[in-house]
Amino acid sequence: MTVFSLLLASPVGRLIRLAASFLDAVLEGRRISERYERLSHMTPSELTRIGLTRNDIARAAVQGLAPHHG
Repeated sequence: MTVFSLLLASPVGRLIRLAASFLDAVLEGRRISERYERLSHMTPSELTRIGLTRNDIARAAVQGLAPHHG
């Protein structure tokens, strides 16, 4: 075993993996929030153009269905 693999198997390694998972979850939450904000500021006709209604915004934000405005 390498030193790195021993570290990951240790309590410290488990703590590092836990922290990384937490950070991933926080970043995903931010991405969802940003998609929701982008979609919620769109007009009904803009939403229709991308196949959504106002009622679809939360689902689309969570599932990652948000247009990118340049």
